[in-house]
Amino acid sequence: MSSDLLSSLNESQQAAAAHFEGPALVIAGAGSGKTRTVVHRIAYLMENYGVVPQQILAVTFTNKAAGEMKERVEHLIGEEGKDVWVSTFHSACLRILRTYGELIGLKPGFVIYDDTDQLDVLKEILETVRGIEETNPRVLRALIDRSKSNLWGPEMLAQEGERQFGSMISGVPIELIVEAYHRYEMRLRKANAVDFNDILGRTVELFSNHHDVLERVQQRAVFVHVDEYQDTNHVQYQLTQQLASKNRNLMVVGDPDQSIYAFRGADVRNILDFQKDFHDAEVYRLELNYRSVGSVIKLANALIVQNEGRLDKDLKPVKGDGEMVKIYRATDHRAEADFVARQVERLLAARDFSYNDFAVLYRTNSQSRVLEESLRRAGIPAKIVGGVGFYDRREVKDILSYAKAALNPADDVAWKRILNRPKRGVGKTSEENLAAWAAKNDVRFYDALKHTDDVLKGTPAVRKINEFMATMDDLMDAATSLEAAQFIKLIYDSSGYMQMLKDEASFEAQARIENLEELLNAVLEWQEEGGGSISEFLDEAALMASVDDRAVKAVNEELPDEAVTLMTLHNAKGLEFPVVFLVGMEENLIPHRSSTASLADIEEERRLLYVGITRAQEELMLVHCESRMNFGRTEIARPSRFLEDIPKPMLSEIDIMGQEISDASRLSKFSRNVWQPPSSSSSLKSNEPASSDALTSYRGGEHVKHPRFGMGTVVGVSGEGTKAEITVIFKEAGAKRLLVKYANLSLA
Repeated sequence: MSSDLLSSLNESQQAAAAHFEGPALVIAGAGSGKTRTVVHRIAYLMENYGVVPQQILAVTFTNKAAGEMKERVEHLIGEEGKDVWVSTFHSACLRILRTYGELIGLKPGFVIYDDTDQLDVLKEILETVRGIEETNPRVLRALIDRSKSNLWGPEMLAQEGERQFGSMISGVPIELIVEAYHRYEMRLRKANAVDFNDILGRTVELFSNHHDVLERVQQRAVFVHVDEYQDTNHVQYQLTQQLASKNRNLMVVGDPDQSIYAFRGADVRNILDFQKDFHDAEVYRLELNYRSVGSVIKLANALIVQNEGRLDKDLKPVKGDGEMVKIYRATDHRAEADFVARQVERLLAARDFSYNDFAVLYRTNSQSRVLEESLRRAGIPAKIVGGVGFYDRREVKDILSYAKAALNPADDVAWKRILNRPKRGVGKTSEENLAAWAAKNDVRFYDALKHTDDVLKGTPAVRKINEFMATMDDLMDAATSLEAAQFIKLIYDSSGYMQMLKDEASFEAQARIENLEELLNAVLEWQEEGGGSISEFLDEAALMASVDDRAVKAVNEELPDEAVTLMTLHNAKGLEFPVVFLVGMEENLIPHRSSTASLADIEEERRLLYVGITRAQEELMLVHCESRMNFGRTEIARPSRFLEDIPKPMLSEIDIMGQEISDASRLSKFSRNVWQPPSSSSSLKSNEPASSDALTSYRGGEHVKHPRFGMGTVVGVSGEGTKAEITVIFKEAGAKRLLVKYANLSLA
């Protein structure tokens, strides 16, 4: 029976599943069937070696993954499978703390503080530490979470924090942060509470101080499996080491090439150094990929082999070569989005695909806006995974609420929304008193704010609200005199909103900054297309937000049969789609502009791209732009350095219709100096008007002069004949799309 149990596995999977005692490292490539291997290994332990299910533990990261694994174990083993301990790290540790927590001071019934509870406590603490009152509580929470992931208490943060960050963190002296952290820990102890990170850290503490408890748990976890080991942080690493310290029957499964969560504390060195921790570990490589066609796998291998921090692995496709990986060079981000929409339509018409078969992956959430709009115009249903529609994002709604309030003193909803965003020391009680005064006197909330001195009478919030109202007076004066984009910039600066996000300095804050940069881009594009005042833009945004809201409801509540999936590369891990578009293949996007300071950062960005590539089952299309708008300025976009890692014969350059471009010279060299000089045989001479035929032969980089817009640089040509368009970035006027026939350009 045991041989039958492994008969459905390939040779490498069988070897890993048949492993009995001692440590083992399973390097499982993308789409190689790692969960299947672990499930069969659990069954084989029971069937072939007589291990009872109560001695087996399998740990993974998400409840969804744990539920899937448990279901598959039960399906394969039967009723006995219910006794196998399949869990997330946090669920396993919580179960241990509920049983033994009193030994480390946790009384029965201790509570778990979620993110909101943490912030509420930290807000109160910040008010009690002089010199740190204005600190964003999210910044403090992020620092505490990071400390706990590293098993740093307040004292250790004082030592390690100064060594890593210096004497100041986010502009605050480290000793004040340590004091706030210490008070936070005291509050947790007093409330008989733990936060999410404590669940792991306090279990490590329990095991370290009570070896008898560790031994009891080790009797329940004789054979330990840890999935996605490349994503473990320091505290998870310590837990794993503790659990395996006696029996040493530890099997870790993962792929260092897919380690992409350093911003959450994941340390790829945990899996890279596994053989240093366990010198006698057996190593198994799962290298057969069942997901993707050969062209995708070959390209993924060519990319990831450039990383130094990895373990040898060579993915091999089970499927045939399939379609070549395609690359498209768009003139700008709008052309990029239109290309995606057109290719979805083309493939739907030509092949047996549904909307569900398409995924569009991007590095930052802010990139979704133009894609959403383009797909909407084409009538293509889309859903955003791991996020909401652009105009429904909190920071976008906050900034637009500033604009609404400046234009309309009667908009109570907008005024209440922005009163304490960013935080300016106006508490809920003060807001309630202002609202009550407005209701009693039958006036607007704005009127209550103008009478703050009378309503709140000497409370600390009075000065803060008066400062806020002075800022709003300036915005109200400017709302009708400035262009929409200038007004949005003024809100960013005068409200302190953008500075708040910069000070927070978290991964989430960076994403919000990028969304606000994209909002400014949206306003500028709208102006270029003939838009007028900020009031008119708010009308347009309201319509777009309404469409977003209906789309989200349709996806989340009505669950339509089909929709194209939009998501970030980070959210794509673990998923797969027949057709994948990877957009924004440019420097400052992938690799991201914040992740180029070190080799480790660059290698993680390459791994992130590798994850995106290996989501594609049948077709993969890479897209990069010649120019892209960045915080209101159109700039030349350089193709990603990662494209240099890919041998040119692996890529097929296509046009807007999806047809291969046969002229080999059109395939970008993907050097960072992407713009090639004009051919020496060009028929254009300086100061001569450009003919249609001559211009459409250009690839970009030529310096030209326009009688109205002045000097500029050609960044692309699209279309044919009388409909041919040239895109030029002018020094003063920015990017312009001009019909070649009427461009009246001359070489400078």
